[in-house]
This record gives sequence, structure tokens and C-alpha cells, in this order.
Amino acid sequence: MRLDHNGLEVLDRDECLRLLGGAVIGRVGVSSGALPRVLPVNFRLDGDRILIRTGRGTKLDAATANAVVAFEVDDIDPVDQTGWSVVVTGVAREVTDPAELAAVRAAPLARWAPQGHDDRVMAISTELVDGRRILRDRAEAVTP
Repeated sequence: MRLDHNGLEVLDRDECLRLLGGAVIGRVGVSSGALPRVLPVNFRLDGDRILIRTGRGTKLDAATANAVVAFEVDDIDPVDQTGWSVVVTGVAREVTDPAELAAVRAAPLARWAPQGHDDRVMAISTELVDGRRILRDRAEAVTP
């Protein structure tokens, strides 16, 4: 097990993708008008990409520009002070190819957001994947 300089366990790519695949809500970080925005999204991990169903707006604007975005999921237990966080940095694009779009829509994307008539699908590549786990013994060691 490898620890970072803060005593957090460094997760490898496979473990990060496993955790990402089981998460319920994600957050996408985009730049909007030169300011950062972090927005909750419904998503699905699909091989080496993250798929997000969205309507028109900030997230889609970032996607159509082939922008570099951040995507984050986590699970924290406030009682035990343990948990994990995974951050993906990748290029976002709108899925527009009819065959690709049909394949994507064949499996559900939404877990909690209402579906709209003008929904689009955004794909985020997973070039950079980074994760950390807060270990119980580490949390106790740093508690004052």
C-alpha cells in the first residue's frame, strides 16, 4: 500500500475506476466565463469514458468545446471519518454520432435527474485518474 505525504492511501487506476463505477452522484468541474463551476450530475462509467445525460447549458457548452474538465466522485463516512475520493481529468465532448448515441441510450444514464425532451449525452475521457482513501487508523492518528 502506497501512502501520500498526508497519510492517505493512493489508489491505482483499476481501483479508482471500480469505485467510480459504483458511485451514485458525480460532480463535473468546468470553466464558465473564466470562473470555475462544479455541478452535480448523473452519470455512468462506460469502459474508458464517463457518460453524462444533460440538457442545454453550462455542462453541454463545455462538452461541445472539447474542453478539459474535472470529474469527481467520493464516499465519506462522517462518523468513522473514513472514505475515498476519485478525480478524473479528461476531455469532454458531446456524443453526436447517431450509431454511438443509439448504443449509449440503450442503457440507462439517469439515476436521479428527471429526463427532458432535449437531453444530450456528454462523454468525458479518462486520461488522468487519481484517487485517495482515508484509512481508519490514519484518521485516528491525525485526530487531535
